[in-house]
Amino acid sequence: MADESAEWWQGAIIYHIYPRSFQDSTGNGIGDLRGIEQRLDYIAQLGVDAIWISPFAKSPMRDFGYDVSDYLSVDPLFGSLEDFQSLLKAAHDRGLKVMMDQVLSHTSSEHPWFLESREGRGNAKADWYVWSDPAPGGAPPNNWLSVFGGSSWQWEPRRGQYYLHNFLREQPDLNYHCEDVQRAVLDVCRFWLEMGVDGFRLDVCAFYFHDPSLSDNPPAQAPQGSHFMFNPYSLQEHRHDIAQPDNLQFLEKLRALTDEYDDRVLLGELHQSDGEALHHAYTGPDRLQLAYGYWLLGADELNAETIRQIATDLRFGPDDGWPCWALDNHDFHRAVSRLGVEENPDAALIALIALTCMRGATCLYQGSELGLPNADVPYEDLLDPYGREFYPSFIGRDGARTPMPWDAEKPHAGFSEAKPWLPVTEPHRRLSVRQQETLPGSTLNRMRRFLNWRREMPALRLGEMRFLDVPQDVLGFVRTYDGQNICCLFNLSATDVPVSLDLIDCGEQLHGHGFAAVLEDEVLVLPAHGAWFGAAS
Repeated sequence: MADESAEWWQGAIIYHIYPRSFQDSTGNGIGDLRGIEQRLDYIAQLGVDAIWISPFAKSPMRDFGYDVSDYLSVDPLFGSLEDFQSLLKAAHDRGLKVMMDQVLSHTSSEHPWFLESREGRGNAKADWYVWSDPAPGGAPPNNWLSVFGGSSWQWEPRRGQYYLHNFLREQPDLNYHCEDVQRAVLDVCRFWLEMGVDGFRLDVCAFYFHDPSLSDNPPAQAPQGSHFMFNPYSLQEHRHDIAQPDNLQFLEKLRALTDEYDDRVLLGELHQSDGEALHHAYTGPDRLQLAYGYWLLGADELNAETIRQIATDLRFGPDDGWPCWALDNHDFHRAVSRLGVEENPDAALIALIALTCMRGATCLYQGSELGLPNADVPYEDLLDPYGREFYPSFIGRDGARTPMPWDAEKPHAGFSEAKPWLPVTEPHRRLSVRQQETLPGSTLNRMRRFLNWRREMPALRLGEMRFLDVPQDVLGFVRTYDGQNICCLFNLSATDVPVSLDLIDCGEQLHGHGFAAVLEDEVLVLPAHGAWFGAAS
């Protein structure tokens, strides 16, 4: 008998859309909500369950939407509230859920809340942001650092105080120790829930609260080879500025709000340090349903042992929180380039498909289904403030944010009739949707075939998971649900790997997913970057 408590988000495939770069419907070189609606059939055909749209609320765009100046309106670049309502209905008509990005830890410095707060220490919103007097001698209050470089404190002469910003100075942090702030933020979320959104992706949800003592952060020894060594932020242990216990109490309030509505979900972004511990604390019946960390997003090599160890650290028992797996998103270089497999994108494809079969949801970033490499964006075209700050040690995030290539034969690959906000590169043009749709063995067609097959396998979405003892280069596990047992074997190496059936019960081969293996004398030979699915006993 099927588990009636199963939710749609358990095992969901969530298609992540960066709206500036998905489809331009107005001819201004920037993607928008109507453009997304025009491409909903393409998304539905992929076999995904939901879309997550990066921020589209009104913003000065200093950080491209992650600096909100009005939580309750759509930025004119992307359209209008009516356009979003139309998109929401069109998605629902196709069986797609819609999740929106909520940037709740900070606002734009142009938000009316901040404009009022900065004017003085006695107004109604004086405590809505994190303000502090200078240290003796006029220095910032402590040693806290911004993710985007330099001190996380900015002087404001109107108040004669510093304000906290964990990112750009144009992104002041809200003061969640103020109950009025919490109520205002919950009202924002209720507005969108009433409109019918199916959930929120919560940007940097461990950043809501700070330690009000403003104690200095202690030094930390960054791991050798860290991708973040270019940034002094990595040289601190962020004990006092983020990941405070109070975060959990607010997440419980937010969860209680979303639980007032049917079938809504909270997906939290966790930062890179202590990601496993945060996952255990932040997910659960009264907190986040889903969370993702940077476990694989920053990886420059990937093997079966690594994936298995991460899953083991996160835990995958029936009472454990659900992870959301991701190889790509708008903040990291694309996996095909990061893993060094541009000449063999099947290596990234098999890793991504393996993740979709593990316990948890999966975020599929736009263009990953095409096997797109990171775009080479020259410095003069870079717009990402993070990249421009740390160039050339870090070339920024723009290479993962360039426009979606729809048709190589059209100007700007069918994204726009005008020059796009970021360039469409030739390698992306060659991998466009239209070109791949005509090739049966293309990355797009293989992904589409597999995800649609997976939709019909409840065990791969909802089942309990048990790892198998298999050769080193193979990731093997069994998913079990409602009497269905599916054995999953993935060869993450570039050579064939034999698997003795004396060691495992891989069952009778399942078909229709697009992968094949050779069975000879009780030995299953998995081809390079290949997979096997069997109905186990």
